[in-house]
Amino acid sequence: MAGNERLNRISERQDESGQLPEPGGARLICASSDLAEGGDGVRFDIEGQGETAPAFAIRHGGRVYAYLNRCAHIAMELDWNPGKFFDTDGEYLICSTHGALYAPESGACRGGPCRGAGLTRLNVFEADGKVYMRKG
Repeated sequence: MAGNERLNRISERQDESGQLPEPGGARLICASSDLAEGGDGVRFDIEGQGETAPAFAIRHGGRVYAYLNRCAHIAMELDWNPGKFFDTDGEYLICSTHGALYAPESGACRGGPCRGAGLTRLNVFEADGKVYMRKG
């Protein structure tokens, strides 16, 4: 199985829960205040099946979203400096290497060489002023 398939399966397992778990059953990512609307993201690593992959969380439209830090065009990290995921207008996530644009609320390709492919979304939520990722 290719590395990308394994990491996609990791994130699919994390998305299967239909209910919000208690914070004790999830992994702490950061304080909610660390994520400003359209501002810097918080980088973190996820682990599964013996692999570690870079990921990030951002705030857009008042909600927190998280994705694997991997461009859908070519598997490169998106941020040009740590935490710099948004374009200059704070409207789209942008790959600093390829210029691919992604919708922050879905990870869907909105322009550039990603040609319809999207980012791999991770399952996160906020509770008690903190951002958590559901454990798979």
